[in-house]
Amino acid sequence: MRVLLDECVDQRLATDIVGHDVQTVPQAGWAAFKNGELLSLAAARFDVFVTVDRNLSFQQNLPRFSIAVIVLRASSNRLVDLRPLIPKLLETIPKAKAGQVTPVSL
Repeated sequence: MRVLLDECVDQRLATDIVGHDVQTVPQAGWAAFKNGELLSLAAARFDVFVTVDRNLSFQQNLPRFSIAVIVLRASSNRLVDLRPLIPKLLETIPKAKAGQVTPVSL
């Protein structure tokens, strides 16, 4: 699967998401875009968008985007808090559905 990591997610997490083609928002050259525009661009090139932004589903009409959104729920967006979620994230990526938010937490 093609996975895009939001810029609010520590980019070092990309190396932990094995078995998938992972790119960060800055690597894609999209760091200046707001969420709606970012999701439109991402939907054309990626299958899954991974973020820690819990408000995304309230701010955007996600069913209009053909990309699955996974929200990592940890006590912070620090790498040490996100890494324990990796096994569950790897399970969730293939099951995530476009236009829907799937939370991942411990």
